[in-house]
Amino acid sequence: MKKMGNKVALLALVLVLCYGLAMAVSFVEDEDWRGESEGREDWRRERKGEVREDRRRERERKGREENRRREREGEGRKDWRREGEEEGEEDWRREREKREEWSTEARFLLKDSKRVVKTDAGEMEVVRSFVGKIVDRPLHIGFITMEPKTLFIPQYLDSSLVIFIRRGEAKIGLIYEDVLGERWLKTGDVYHIPAGSAFYLVNTAEGQKLHIICSIDPSEGLGVGTFQSFFIGGGTYPQSVLAGFEPETLSRAFNVSYAELRDLFRLKRGPIIYLNDSHSTSPWPKIMHMKEHARLQHLKKLMDSHEEPAQKEEQTWSWKKLLNSMLGMETETKKRDDRGTSDKGKGKTPDSYNLYDRHPDCSNDYGWSVALDKHDYSPLKHSGIGIYLVNLTAGAMMAPHVNPTATEYGIVLRGSGTIQIVFPNGTNAMSSEIAEGDVFFVPRYFPFCQIASRSGPLEFFGFTTSAHRNRPQFLAGSNSLIRAMMGPELAASFGITLERLQDIDKAQPFGVILPPDTKTKRREEPLPPDTKTKRREDEHAREPKVIKSFWE
Repeated sequence: MKKMGNKVALLALVLVLCYGLAMAVSFVEDEDWRGESEGREDWRRERKGEVREDRRRERERKGREENRRREREGEGRKDWRREGEEEGEEDWRREREKREEWSTEARFLLKDSKRVVKTDAGEMEVVRSFVGKIVDRPLHIGFITMEPKTLFIPQYLDSSLVIFIRRGEAKIGLIYEDVLGERWLKTGDVYHIPAGSAFYLVNTAEGQKLHIICSIDPSEGLGVGTFQSFFIGGGTYPQSVLAGFEPETLSRAFNVSYAELRDLFRLKRGPIIYLNDSHSTSPWPKIMHMKEHARLQHLKKLMDSHEEPAQKEEQTWSWKKLLNSMLGMETETKKRDDRGTSDKGKGKTPDSYNLYDRHPDCSNDYGWSVALDKHDYSPLKHSGIGIYLVNLTAGAMMAPHVNPTATEYGIVLRGSGTIQIVFPNGTNAMSSEIAEGDVFFVPRYFPFCQIASRSGPLEFFGFTTSAHRNRPQFLAGSNSLIRAMMGPELAASFGITLERLQDIDKAQPFGVILPPDTKTKRREEPLPPDTKTKRREDEHAREPKVIKSFWE
């Protein structure tokens, strides 16, 4: 019993100790948790404080940067205002200069010319086109003059040419579809030279200068100057494009020695040079200037010099074609068409077209006119250029008209006269005298007319910026818009009766080319006072505001 009591007491003591130990451990863990919780809370508070401090510092930094930026912008705006004022003054000055330039009487006459080639054998001068919004397509005009028996050396250009033989005879060689073709050209012939096609020109005449007028289309150009020539022949002047390669490259390309290469680069006489008879490989210049009987006999001798029958038959046929071309003879299978083209020369190159051989599109006792487009001469389709030629007798007038499809460029070939151009708002843009050698242009849609002087005829030739068929709209004459639109609506727009408008319109029986005013009915009523006053106004004061947008 006593032993049992001791065991119970011992068990109770153990239980008390275990309970006490458990309570102690629980208290320690609770204290640790509270400490950790309080530590985490302190960390959160500290972290929030740091974040707030960082945010405050960031706001201060951004504020300082914003202040500096505003200061810089303020200074920049001041500089911009100063620069803007300076640029504005410069733009205003340029606009004023352009306005003054356009306020002159000759604003549509092209006078910016430059001599691009000059040698003792010939020269080339280029009149630069006006560049602005009123010109739909700039065209430069070139004038080439070559002494007798001279050569414009082989080259190709970054611009296409349409050449017109003003006076003389020429031979042109052109690479067409990878084959050299030659054509003989005479006065009045038109010929197209595409950009990038190698060509040369020879004045075949014995004692006559060659005069050529050409259009230069810079639309395919490199934009370096008016146009860029790439000379194939040449030496030190002009320099051949071959000279730019290394000697080793050329020696390998031509399969010749360095010494032989030097022979290619000896020319120093310029782009237009004299041709000595000893250097000429073609007999045609002499043959072309023989009389017809002597020329025929000479060609027969050449034909008889071929001994082999097969070769003789083949050569005879080629000589027959050559005789037909050179002597003006026709065969049954190949006849000259009524548009002025013929086979002249050799190769596949397109034929030329002669303006003087073409039947006029319009003709009367006071002049005639010819217009050439892609339907008449197919090479114009590729160039996008049209051609015209007008001849007016003394005092005659090309009736006021409008070209609705293209800008016109004109060159006075002979005589003198006056050209008048009108602004879109109905004020006079230019009324200027023109003479031989003058170059003018008329923007698309602008009404204009040409009048020959009383002292003699006026002949002018030119190019248009469209190869499509041109249908000019005449503003006066028997085929004018007035007559086509005749009706009460048109009469009301003039503020007169229909009968009065019909009487005025019927007073002019001619169309397109009008007779001198001495042969027409004189004006019976004076001009209205407003019209007289308007004509006396200063040119600059009555300049239309709508044109200001064209000056840039």
